[in-house]
Order: sequence, then C-alpha cells, then structure tokens
Amino acid sequence: MATFSFELYPPRTPAAELALYESLDHLIAAGPEFISVTYGANGSSRESSLGVVRRLLAGGVSPMAHLTCVGSSYAEATLLIREFLDAGVTSFLALRGDPPAGVSEGDSFLGDLGSAGELVQLIHRVQAEKDQFAQVPVPGFPEAKRLASGRKVTIAVAAFPHGHPRSRSVSQDLDSLLAKQAAGANLAITQLFFEPDDYLGFVQMARSAGVTMRILPGIMPVLTPTRLTRIVELSGEAMPTGLLRGLETASTPQAQHAVGIQHAVALASEVLDGGAPGLHLYTFNQHRPVLEILAETGLIDSLPSVPDSRPSAPKEHA
Repeated sequence: MATFSFELYPPRTPAAELALYESLDHLIAAGPEFISVTYGANGSSRESSLGVVRRLLAGGVSPMAHLTCVGSSYAEATLLIREFLDAGVTSFLALRGDPPAGVSEGDSFLGDLGSAGELVQLIHRVQAEKDQFAQVPVPGFPEAKRLASGRKVTIAVAAFPHGHPRSRSVSQDLDSLLAKQAAGANLAITQLFFEPDDYLGFVQMARSAGVTMRILPGIMPVLTPTRLTRIVELSGEAMPTGLLRGLETASTPQAQHAVGIQHAVALASEVLDGGAPGLHLYTFNQHRPVLEILAETGLIDSLPSVPDSRPSAPKEHA
C-alpha cells in the first residue's frame, strides 16, 4: 500500500499559527506516515518548529524535523538534535542547506558540518549516545527482558530529479545520493517536479547506480500562475508551460484551483502507477488541496472531517 506524508512550515505570526493548527487537525485525521516540519537556518524558527512538532506528537502523528548544516557548530547541531530526540522525534530530514539571503555560494556559511552526509552521521551518533540499549520482552516469558540496540531513527535526505543547481552532472547527483545512503540515510524525498518521467527516470538511474532506499516523489499543488512563477524562480525548474497556460486562462479562482488540482492528481497517479512507494505533498500549510489530491488518487477514501476546535470569541463585559 502506498504511503503519503506532508510538509509544512512553522507559523510566523499568531494569525498564521491559528490557521496552521486548524489545517493540522485535518492533516492528522487523514493518517499520514509522517508530517515534516521545516526549520529555519541559524535557529530562526526553533521555538515555533518545536511547537508544531509537539502538537504532532500529541496528535499521534510522527513528525519529521528538518535540520540543515547552515551556520551550526558541532555543539549547536548536537544540542538541537538532542532537543528534538528528547521531545520524542525519531525522524529527521538532513539537508546541506542554501546560503542565506545576500550570501554567495563561495562564502563560508555552513558551519562545522560541510554536507548532508556529515549531518546524517551526526544524527546517528547523537541517537546512539542517547539510547545505546533498550530492554525488550522475551516471547513466552512475561517478566523477562533482554538487551537490544536502542531505537533507530529515520533519516531522510533530498533527491533532485533535475539535478541540484550546484551539481555539474546527473552522475554527481547520484554519487551524492549514494554517499548520503552510505552515511546512514534510509529515505529520500525529491524536490518538486512537474512531469512524471522526471521522477520515474531519476529513480531508474538511482537504482542502477546502487541506491536502495525508498525515494518518495515530492508533489506540490500549484493553484495560481503567480505562485507557479515564484516557485520556478526559487527552484530553478523549467516552467511547465501547459500548467501555466491552464492557470492563466482559467477565468475564476475556483477554475484555477481545479486546473492545479487536476495537474497534481494526474502527476501523482502516473508516478504511483510507475511504482512510486507513496507521495510526499508540500502543503503551503493548507489542508484542502493536498487532501483533494489524496482522495482523487485513492490514497484516502474521502476528505476527513474533524470537529471544530476553534476557540469561541471572548464575551464582552459591560
């Protein structure tokens, strides 16, 4: 059975926090494998990221915490990893990270960790130091326990169907992915793409190169031409002209929404039919578009309903 998961980012304002937690209830109710939570470079969203992680744990969903190499010393990165582990997190997305705004690639911005592979190794090392051993029941002997190795963590890494912007070749990208797997990564999540062959062809090359871990396709519902243009500018992907034309010619916001959902559903269906083990959906902190995609692709039966948990307005005093 194919899995599904979501990505969201921590809220930056009180209003955004209220909106996110309302959407979060719907996302949790769908029953994802995990929900990943982005983390700003240099700890810029530390508290809000941890707040979302704790909300996910309370809702019974596995959170995946994003970590980057940007600006962190070994001590700082170790402390942050321990903080997430202490909160109950057992899944991480290890990223090299991009230069902060106004900083060039040639400048020193990474800190002590120079690659995602080094970050993967550090996460495993911190986890092993924290939980070296565990006591597990012995079958048939209710009171007996035996020692086993401590709990394992899931460490995901990024994969790039069109190649990383800093990469010189597809071969270099595959070598990088293999290196991250050798460092202990056990899951890969792709950056966004707009054509099914982008993902399917990349997976085929990765398997031929020796990559064995699951590779989840990252899919993003794009519902306006403005957002599509912005995403292409940020990601460096080629403009999907068919999708852009459909969004621009749609006469209403509702029609644009339908065009974007239709494109994402078709993309998701084709990669699933081609053997993708699941879908990783970029949410923009909104639940309805991604849940519509899951319902249309048959990964959920229908849009989940949740009780209205919004606080009532305070009463005015005379």
